[in-house]
Amino acid sequence: MTTSPSPRSPAGNALAAGDAGASGTEVRFRLRIRHQDLLAIGPGKVDLLEAIQAHGSIAAAARSMGMSYRRAWLLVDELNRALREPATHSGHGGASGGGSGLTPAGERLVALYRDIEKTAQRACAAQLKGLVGLLKD
Repeated sequence: MTTSPSPRSPAGNALAAGDAGASGTEVRFRLRIRHQDLLAIGPGKVDLLEAIQAHGSIAAAARSMGMSYRRAWLLVDELNRALREPATHSGHGGASGGGSGLTPAGERLVALYRDIEKTAQRACAAQLKGLVGLLKD
């Protein structure tokens, strides 16, 4: 994720949220939304949705993230149960597989989540610079 410049690495280069500078410092916002008894929305589920969109199936998305199909399916199922409208759609399996993709609700969820991350990073840039400045070189 690339966002507006914020904290600096010891070399004086801008360090954006989610990017690691030469010093190995990384700033990352990890928003999680709990709803009833579920972790409804969080960074792992958003990453998984993006992988489903990129790879066209839950299985391929899971492989690309180094997780089991079952784990990915359970995360998608939990997310879809928490939302008013499902975030994903799936075709029926078979010899060629069914494939999966994002619904308009899923696309909106990803866009909103990533926008919140960027907005938070920009809003906290001065404080983040101060925090990173407290780290050893």
